[in-house]
Amino acid sequence: MQQIQAAVVGTGFMGSVHARAVTAAAGRVRLVAGRTPEGARDLADAVPGAVPATFEEVLASDVDVVHLCTPNHLHHDMARQALEAGKHVVCEKPLAVSVKEAEDLADFAARTGRVATVPFVYRFYASVRLARSLIGAEARGPWLLHGSYLQDWLADADADNWRVDADRGGDSRTFGDIGIHWCDLMEFVTGQRITAVQATLGRAHPVRAGREVSTEDGGVISFRTDTGGLGSLVISQASAGRKNRLWFSFDGPEASYVFDQENPERLWVGGRDADRVLTRDPAHAGGRPDALPPGHPQGYRECFADFVSDTYAAARGESVDGLPTFDAGLRAARLTRAVLDSAAADSTWTEVPA
Repeated sequence: MQQIQAAVVGTGFMGSVHARAVTAAAGRVRLVAGRTPEGARDLADAVPGAVPATFEEVLASDVDVVHLCTPNHLHHDMARQALEAGKHVVCEKPLAVSVKEAEDLADFAARTGRVATVPFVYRFYASVRLARSLIGAEARGPWLLHGSYLQDWLADADADNWRVDADRGGDSRTFGDIGIHWCDLMEFVTGQRITAVQATLGRAHPVRAGREVSTEDGGVISFRTDTGGLGSLVISQASAGRKNRLWFSFDGPEASYVFDQENPERLWVGGRDADRVLTRDPAHAGGRPDALPPGHPQGYRECFADFVSDTYAAARGESVDGLPTFDAGLRAARLTRAVLDSAAADSTWTEVPA
């Protein structure tokens, strides 16, 4: 089997996550590029066989895949250049800071024929795949779709990050960063598409680290789907004690399904006569092949490695189910725009382009 040769561009937390996932997916990180030579050298030193490089050297190299882990405002130009150079691309989400840029990237990736993916990695939890399989087998799926994605890493008024800056992170922070994960998961699991949203956004701290903030700390979003489903989503990056709580409940007349990312080994399935808790087990039908035996918890890192492994399989020409491509990134950009437009218009119902 061909070993995929990769370059990682961006040396922050996500750069290290991608580098580890490349190795776990049996690929090889050849080059590491960063904002500074020192940053590139530090991450390269932590990855066996990797050497520091500039982005221009990455483009001129013969690596197969470029992983972009840079601030959001750089994604469009860097991803386009990598595709033009003939590389497959993995681009951190959000894919772009505007719908126009996301449309350009999705269209260009399709025309180049390169594999281009966005790490919506929560799709790769076995419990999520099992829920998707069970819902797909029902005569009538869920009609009430609700949940939350809550974090606390920006709960402190003194906490700051480049994502807070709209010029670098985009006009939406919390929805654009984590809300799109929840929406991608809902649409992936249920097969339904959000057609309209009603959003209210707010800030826990209007002033952060001594400067005024324009991006949201959280919000409440109601939505409708193409099958008549109704939904609600609560998001926050300033909820004390919530480290990374992505939770959903997809409720229907035949069964309801509950998943909690902080306790991902179990899928709760509610029935009219009895409830079940299904523990992750590769013997369950309907999921992605799972190498971990029961009782060995699957976590975020394993899901990320599975995502990279499927991306690399697609790059080798194999057929892969459920791979989040740049089309998923474009979908997220359209949802983000609709949420921002609704919030700006006093929570008016706003349609999402198909």
